[in-house]
Amino acid sequence: MIGAGVFGHHHATKYKALSQATKDVELFAIADPNPDMLAKAKAHYGCKAMTDWRDLLGKVDLVSVCSPAVTHAEIVRAFLNAGAHVLVEKPIATTQEEAAELVALSRTVGRVLTVGHQERFVFARTGLLDLSETPREITCWRQGPWTGRGDDVSVVLDLMIHDLDLVHTLVPGAVSDVRAEGLIEYGPHADEVFAILTFENGAIAKLETSRIATERKRGLRAVYADGVVEIDFLTRTVTNTTPRPLGALEMGDPLGESVAGFVAAAKAGTDALVTPEQAAQALDTALWIEEASGVSVRSAQTRIAARR
Repeated sequence: MIGAGVFGHHHATKYKALSQATKDVELFAIADPNPDMLAKAKAHYGCKAMTDWRDLLGKVDLVSVCSPAVTHAEIVRAFLNAGAHVLVEKPIATTQEEAAELVALSRTVGRVLTVGHQERFVFARTGLLDLSETPREITCWRQGPWTGRGDDVSVVLDLMIHDLDLVHTLVPGAVSDVRAEGLIEYGPHADEVFAILTFENGAIAKLETSRIATERKRGLRAVYADGVVEIDFLTRTVTNTTPRPLGALEMGDPLGESVAGFVAAAKAGTDALVTPEQAAQALDTALWIEEASGVSVRSAQTRIAARR
């Protein structure tokens, strides 16, 4: 485990439970530069603890990277080169170049690289991801109050990227146009962003994400040629007017499924549910949205050059 914060704690709990249930994996060590958090983690999980993640290189088969997003690329790269399989929390990296490098590296060294887009597991249980039909329009809203967590990146890389992963899963093909606007409240990154994506097949996706809202809202609406599917994640209701049956929204344990799937994929030498290429695609669109919103640190010229 790299990172003993909130997400690191959640991941470590899943590995510990998996080790007790199946004996397929052992929680060997946790690394974090914060001595207080590290001491609490060591006492709670009874494993080794170290302040420098580099001390684990070459000593573990699997690693979960739950450090700040801006450190993902460096850590993932190092562990892949050391022969470890890697599960990294979203986003896969913070630049297109880093993401492309990690995708290529994972394929070259033959190690599993997957990203924590856990909501894919929730959607998979409804059957929505199994539909062959493509929605004409998707609307996603994800809003909540300020917590201070994840503020090393914009709300697009912190929260909207989950919805982008789902949108790209539901709508095949490339994005042809992005329009967006953003708001910075606490700085230096956008805390609220609204974006409209146009796909090459004509589909439209509208996404609204805020981490400074006064109340929590979370939902998705997909318009098909023969009906509408609307999901409210807070009330856990699914409204479906299409002729295709869908299952109930069962939240289950998506992180537990993600960790177990990662371990199984590493043992089998196969891809996990979320491939690195898919995670890189979500990041690519997220960075485009950042620039279109006018509050990105990267220039439009850099983005255009990268796309060429």
